[in-house]
Formats: sequence, C-alpha cells, structure tokens
Amino acid sequence: GNPSSLYPFGNQLGQALIAARTSIATLIGAARPAEIICTASGTEANHMAIRGALLAQPHRRHIVTSAVEHSSILNLCELLKIQGYTFTALPVDANGQIALADLEGAIRPDTALVSMMWANNETGILSPMAKIAELCVRRDIPLHSDAVQAAGKIPLSMASIPVSMVSLAAHKLHGPKGVGALYMRRGTKWTSPAPGAQENGRRAGTENVAGIVGFGVAADLARDYVMTGASRVEALRNTMESRLLQAIPDSSINGQRAPRLGNTSNITIRDIDGEVCIMMLAEHGICASTGSACSAGRVAASHVIKAMGVDMQTHSPIRLSLARTATAEDITQVCTVLPSVVERLRRLNPKNM
Repeated sequence: GNPSSLYPFGNQLGQALIAARTSIATLIGAARPAEIICTASGTEANHMAIRGALLAQPHRRHIVTSAVEHSSILNLCELLKIQGYTFTALPVDANGQIALADLEGAIRPDTALVSMMWANNETGILSPMAKIAELCVRRDIPLHSDAVQAAGKIPLSMASIPVSMVSLAAHKLHGPKGVGALYMRRGTKWTSPAPGAQENGRRAGTENVAGIVGFGVAADLARDYVMTGASRVEALRNTMESRLLQAIPDSSINGQRAPRLGNTSNITIRDIDGEVCIMMLAEHGICASTGSACSAGRVAASHVIKAMGVDMQTHSPIRLSLARTATAEDITQVCTVLPSVVERLRRLNPKNM
C-alpha cells in the first residue's frame, strides 16, 4: 500500500508514519513532528539541507563549514564550487574544535548557510553547538548540523538550541540502514531541491514505510538509552582507553581533552600500518577502522585527524566505537588483542629493524 493514498490500508500506513515521525521528533526535542522530513540516508539529509538553503537564497552563494565535516558535506561543497559557489572550511585545533572568532570572521554578506557537525563521526568530539547557534541567530544565518553521530547518544533539544536544520540516520542508533531524516525548523529559509507530493511537498518519492517505522522504534529505544545506559558505555570506553594507553607505548587519544561522545575512541599509534592493523583485529572478531566507516575498504589518510595536526606519516589512527550492547568482556578482548597486534606490527616495521 501507498501511505499517501486514500484507501484504508494506505491510511493505516500513513498513521504509522506519523507515529514514527513523532518518535524521531521526540528524540531530538523537536516541537512538531511535521518538522521531520524522512529521507533515504543521513547523506541525503545533508544534501537537502545545503542545496535547499542555497535555492532559497539565490543571491547568497557562500557556505561556512569546518575542515572535519563528514565527506558528504565536504564533497558536496567541492561540487558546488564547480557551479560557482564558494565555501570556507574552518580549521580546528589539536582538540578538534573550531574557534568561534574564526566562525564570526568567516560569515560574509553573501553567506547562505553555516553547516557544523554536532559530533564528529571519527573522534566523537562535540562541537559547542549552543554557542554556534547563538552566533548564527545573531547574524541571521541559517545553521545546519550533521547530528548523525550525536543523535541517540547524547540528549538533543531543538527547543533549547535554535539550530535551523539537523540531519539524522537510523543506523547510527541501532535502526535500519537506508533511512534518515532532516529536521527542518518552521520558518527556515529553504526550498526543496527535490519537490514532490510526499513529505508535505518537501521530497519526492514514496516513503520507505518499513524503514521509517523501524527508525521510529529505534528512536524510542535510543531515548531510553540516553537516559539510562549511556553512562555505562562511557565508563567502559574510559576503562578501555586507560588500559590501551598503558599497554601501547607512543599512543594517544585524539581529542581526549575535548567534550566527546561516550562511546567513541580514536587512538593514534606510532609506527604501525593502520590498514594492516584493522585487518589483524578483524581476525579476532574486532571491528575497527582508520577513519570514517563510509570509507571502509579505501586506503586514504583521515582528513579529520590530519586537520587536528597529527603527523599521518608516522602515526595511524584506529577508531573504536562501542555499541550500547558492549560488555566488560568486549573491553578485555580489545585490550588484550590490540597491544599484541601493535607489538607484532612494530617488530615487522623496517624502521625498528
């Protein structure tokens, strides 16, 4: 059945979408379920936010973002350059943070949008979103935030932080893959880049009912986790980091001094091949990466860690993310296997022979 149709079965599906939209809105503290636009992914939500802001303000052709954004943002900005737009990617310090003064200085009369991720997907580092939003409101600039990594891990409140648009993805909070959402605050300057009859005329294409309903259920479960389970996972993460730093010489936690998500750890290790390391970890059932999960299988230096000033010629980042089901036994396994893998790789490194 089609949720947009008038026959009873379709109407039942439409009611299921309303319920799911309500759950997603509640997760992020949005006032109105109608402010949720369901999409096929977080990437689509990012693209809709940026392209829609530009279409709504054709006289403004400049975007401000950061050097550590997800590739779906940075790649789109590079594509838009070919179409005559410009963008400023603000640098970050060693803790992965932008300077608010740099943001203030980057905003121009032709700036259409500021896009800053809520939590970094590789390091878990949190942006000072309340201060960024306050600055954008004062300068009357729409603010978009890629909150794909943050939603379902920390409390989010659109009522208290006036972000204009927020991107979400179900699979980052244990929901189904292939479904996302864009929160659109009422009154935001935005024109749909893919207009159609669905999603209140804001997106074309029959809705993925099963995926969206799954997203709604995952949002309900994630809301409970944020209130009752997140601190347990953060304690496990902190234990893991402490043990790994003691067991692995010349290692450090990227962004350790910055506010971070409680489930994410990005450890930099000297004199190893990061790609070989994660393949060896996989042999022990440990899933890790050297950067964004979206770039798995592709050997490329992390633009995030590089932007934080880490020497990528001598250091390799290893990203470890804890699911809400993580246990103390999982941590023990990682803290046993990873140091032994590093020791073996260093023995084989020609620099150490």
